[in-house]
Amino acid sequence: MTFQSLDSSPVASVEVPPGAAILRRGAVAARTKFNRYGLLLAFLAFWQIGSTQGWINPTVFPPLDKILAATWEGLVGGALLDDIAISLQRSGLAFAAAVGLAIPLGLFMGQIRAVEQALDPILQFFRQTSALALYPVFILLLGLGEASKVFVIFWATLFPILLATIGGVKEVDRKLIEMAATFGASRTTIFRRVVLPASVPSIFVGLRLSATTALLLLIAAEMIGANKGLGFQVMNAQYNFQIPQMFAAILLLAALGLTANALLVTLQRRLCRWADLTH
Repeated sequence: MTFQSLDSSPVASVEVPPGAAILRRGAVAARTKFNRYGLLLAFLAFWQIGSTQGWINPTVFPPLDKILAATWEGLVGGALLDDIAISLQRSGLAFAAAVGLAIPLGLFMGQIRAVEQALDPILQFFRQTSALALYPVFILLLGLGEASKVFVIFWATLFPILLATIGGVKEVDRKLIEMAATFGASRTTIFRRVVLPASVPSIFVGLRLSATTALLLLIAAEMIGANKGLGFQVMNAQYNFQIPQMFAAILLLAALGLTANALLVTLQRRLCRWADLTH
């Protein structure tokens, strides 16, 4: 690589070895990663050292190596695998049902103003009502079995997707719709080629919010009337004062949330190549 001065004289040329350029790019990449994850690594290091040295209560916050050991033991021994499968089944069913209802309904409401105005008051009323507050009602109606657990998660995940979809449709540039209509495009073509692609980024915002909400409600649902699942394991370990096992279940829940978010971000990048996505 050669850097040439403004006077273009041979003496002013500086030859930079290719290896130095590679090292420079590597240093920039390492500095970027440190800026992104440095604070998290410092927090984890403080937790490990502070718990080992007694700066923080190791009974409440055991060292990270003990938590990782408990996680590994639970996974290898199979004790946590069934809980992960059951939790994924509950949250997955609720999330899929919410997506299947919220996206078509949101696309419909976003395009027809009269329908949105008619449904918006009841939508806002139920949106402001906590799903956890309604959980006893769901238990009375559906019992303590799987139905009530899946339904409370479905209820909580429905509204972020629905509202994001409605907002995405309403934010579509009207000039694009008018231009397509001017060139003779039918309503179906306008919806398929203009409205739906422009709404996808907003829809994915709702999907990511709902995926996080599904895991939060999953924990609460599994703490009541359940004998399996990661949420149950958190409470069971706490009752039996098995703190490393409790943090192991919490760690797995966090890993599931990060994995779900990463999958949705990857899918969004493929479907919305024009959008500038941030994590």
